[in-house]
Amino acid sequence: MKDFAGRIAVITGGGSGMGRELARQLAAEGCNVALSDVSAGGMAETKRLCEAGGLRQGQRVTTHLADVADEPQVIRFRDEVAQQQDTDRIHLLFNNAGIGGGSSFIVNGREEWERTFNICWNGVYLCTRAFLPMMQRADAGHIVNTSSVNGFWAFIAPNIPQTAYAAAKFAVKGFTEALITDLRLNAPHIKCSVVMPGHIGTSIVRNSPRLQTGNQSDEITPQEVALTRARIASMGVDASKLTDSEVRQMMADRARRFLAEAPTSAAEAAKIILDGVRAERWRILVGRDAERLDALVRETPEQAYEADFFDRFVKETGWAVGR
Repeated sequence: MKDFAGRIAVITGGGSGMGRELARQLAAEGCNVALSDVSAGGMAETKRLCEAGGLRQGQRVTTHLADVADEPQVIRFRDEVAQQQDTDRIHLLFNNAGIGGGSSFIVNGREEWERTFNICWNGVYLCTRAFLPMMQRADAGHIVNTSSVNGFWAFIAPNIPQTAYAAAKFAVKGFTEALITDLRLNAPHIKCSVVMPGHIGTSIVRNSPRLQTGNQSDEITPQEVALTRARIASMGVDASKLTDSEVRQMMADRARRFLAEAPTSAAEAAKIILDGVRAERWRILVGRDAERLDALVRETPEQAYEADFFDRFVKETGWAVGR
């Protein structure tokens, strides 16, 4: 699929970050776009940006409020896409939605752990199940599943557990690789790719605790503070010595640094992904840090979780996540 003009793309997590940039770039090429997110405001802004770039006659950008971890909402999302895009087929499915949280299987609560896993993994599974028949009816299709470098390296830093997110991203990677043969045999006109970004400049650090607690405001709530205290405790730090104001400041600083200090922007990441789809690459690494980390893990897999390995990686790439 070298040309996206006139095609129909479904993008989850389209209210911000890479999802928003994928929508903008696809729309600029004349692709019809259907966005889902749990943030109506975020999707409205994405749609505005797409339309501000200029749409072609008959081109459509639609928005659909849906939690991808909930199958009835995913089915409703699919049915809305068919109705509002006036189609029985789609060509591109970007399973992009994801959140962080549930870092420790031992310390953090089960609800938070499963919320993270269910969005990052079940969202991919449920949306692929729901939209596959529409892709089968198209002349060509491409499924693009967002994993992470944490899908082949379950690590952020030596003092930070990363179980829910990493387990989900490993599942996404394995599922996509298994689909290669399945699609080749049973739906050869459909391709698939697994996307493995490094540190990308998005708002995931700020959005994740909001989504974990259902917070719709810009303010950091007491529930978010409690989640962050649990995260700090999972790192072996006594969070009881911190005031709520200090925790809020830590949260704000971390979110700001993650967005501002990223070596790859969301727009750059979206371009890399779309170029990979055009080239029909099943494996798309995003960012120099992702490329270098992939090489290091392959070179010395037994050392991948040792402090020396991490220090070498940080020295070579300037990796700032978790620091």
